[in-house]
Amino acid sequence: MKTAIIIGATSGIGRGLAEKLIKNDWTVAITGRRTELLEEIKLKSNNQITTLVHDVTEIENSDKKLESLFVKLKKVDLVVVSSGVSELNQKMDWEIENKIIQTNINGIAKVYEFVFSKFRQQGYGHMVGITSIASIRGNRYCPSYSASKAFQANYLEALRCISKNEKLSIKITDIQPGFVDTPMAKGDGLFWVAPVPKAVSQIYAAILKKRRKAYITKRWRLIVWVMKLAPGWVLEKM
Repeated sequence: MKTAIIIGATSGIGRGLAEKLIKNDWTVAITGRRTELLEEIKLKSNNQITTLVHDVTEIENSDKKLESLFVKLKKVDLVVVSSGVSELNQKMDWEIENKIIQTNINGIAKVYEFVFSKFRQQGYGHMVGITSIASIRGNRYCPSYSASKAFQANYLEALRCISKNEKLSIKITDIQPGFVDTPMAKGDGLFWVAPVPKAVSQIYAAILKKRRKAYITKRWRLIVWVMKLAPGWVLEKM
């Protein structure tokens, strides 16, 4: 039976993926900050899910906590990193910016580094990072969020390059969702908002295929193409 750890699975995509993996006979462990939600998920799964209270911003404790899951599971085939925060912050409130930076950059980078190191020791593994379409270009509505997701996407690409260069059996997948119907989707006039089950199904398919990168849902490829080609003055008017 394959084993998976999902970092940040108390709601949204992380929780949906945990449920999807359980239905497909995976052994699953999940982490999150909220004890009550972790207990609720564990009960609903008939105790099929192992839970761990883990806040990625508590960097000094992060390795120790995640190590305990690796020890408990004995082998880990897949780690999905789904933690993160998102806030609209066009007014550039530093408290909000710093919260996003500490979580989406410092906290997530520590998790990436730890998991990659563990897979090196283990000899194999598949790490999946849930980044965002927002990583493609800067966004005036959420400056630190778009920048932090660009950091994550580039970090994952760098880890993939290390794995290839050193001929390691470690696969790296960057999942870039557009708008999904979760609390992370903020703002007015959102379009192409995917229901969580649809997004999860496409993410699960990308995981099974060990894709390098996947846009969720698939039609967001068109937006990515447009965003990459758009000159700066177009983005400034959006």
